[in-house]
Amino acid sequence: MAASVHLLPAVFLFSVFPAVVWSRGDVLELGDADWDYLAPEHQTMLVKFYAPGCGHCKKLSPEFEKAASRLKGTVRFAKVDCTSQTETCSRFGITGFPTLKIFRNGRDSGLYDGPRTTDGISQYMKKQTGPDSVQLQTPEDLQNFVNHYDASVVGVFSGEESSGLLEFLKAAALLRDQFRFAHTTERHLGEEHGIQAEGVLLFRPPRLSSRFEDSVVVFTDYLTINSLRRFIRDHIHGLCPHMTLENKDRLRVRDLLTAFYDLDYRHNVKVSNYWRNRVMKVASQYKTAGLTFSVANKKDFLSELEDDFGLGTSDGGELPFVTIRTKLGHKFTMREEFTYVATLTVVVAETFDKMVNDPDKDVLIQFYSPSCSHCKKLQPIYTELAEPMLKSHWFPTIYFAPVGRKDDPIRYEGLRELKDFLKFLRRETGRSLTSDQSKDEL
Repeated sequence: MAASVHLLPAVFLFSVFPAVVWSRGDVLELGDADWDYLAPEHQTMLVKFYAPGCGHCKKLSPEFEKAASRLKGTVRFAKVDCTSQTETCSRFGITGFPTLKIFRNGRDSGLYDGPRTTDGISQYMKKQTGPDSVQLQTPEDLQNFVNHYDASVVGVFSGEESSGLLEFLKAAALLRDQFRFAHTTERHLGEEHGIQAEGVLLFRPPRLSSRFEDSVVVFTDYLTINSLRRFIRDHIHGLCPHMTLENKDRLRVRDLLTAFYDLDYRHNVKVSNYWRNRVMKVASQYKTAGLTFSVANKKDFLSELEDDFGLGTSDGGELPFVTIRTKLGHKFTMREEFTYVATLTVVVAETFDKMVNDPDKDVLIQFYSPSCSHCKKLQPIYTELAEPMLKSHWFPTIYFAPVGRKDDPIRYEGLRELKDFLKFLRRETGRSLTSDQSKDEL
């Protein structure tokens, strides 16, 4: 009898909390009975809603669990079996599996739409911890914040009650999963970059610093969530961003040329920038042509290069693979050796009218598919045809068009020093020229 009396509290507790809370590794299992009192305990939590028989769920499971172990103590990972815990899944509108959602203190903060690999999940969720925007006080704070692998968005405001700051913080809360935000009311931090009152500074990553574009972009227009979002969207990537598995979808909303090579900014910055600078030199000439540019590590995209473009690991050697993927899904591959110029020009949707329908040019255009065997057979013949059509093989090519001979210009083939140009011009014009005269008259 006494034994049964001692068992009563245990039986009573079991009847009140019928679902047993347990974890496999570092992933917490939650259910209908315990969600409301356990979920609010965690400041940031990533929850996987799944079905045990789902193939995609099984594929995600090891990546999810490894990420949970990696971020243990920083972000809580949990899962809910929607075949048994139907009330919780219905409550959060779960209709497909697996579905990942982010919760803050038990409140739904939206869908997780990042990558589904261990590295990708870990990097994405690290950005979800801490404040939406970091407050900066000193020049050292600013320098430490912007000296980061990713780009940084910093707002400079006149005070804590600024309407611009309030809008900035709202935008940071909405966009924190994509970008890094900080703010300050110390206005002298913005003066060095030309902000006299209020504004926003976009710092591109130091590793992507280049002479082809500014490292800092300034926004001083009227600040709203939408205007700030547009500013970031239009400037965050710069002339030639580093495309990764995490940002590829954001970059591919436009026609995109990508150079794939052994890019590694953590261990080999010199080689990474060697090829990127060459791509940027070309990109700087196409700013308004509708074609965007990027570089990427070919090892990250091997399956895509093989499946979509027919490029294997043995192709190209140390030279980059260069491809174009249009926003409509069309795919093109550069088969020639990587150079600044070529005898053939690839035309994309945005440049078709300008290049093909130019009334001042004769154009021979080939419509082709990279996987078409007849197209591949024609390629060397078509390239050979283009060779004699290109009069200049070395750039820059310089011609002098004298008075009365505009239809028959003279090609300059001398050395490229000032005294050599002056000597050439004296000979062709019959005039005595000095460097000062040439600046005024040419």
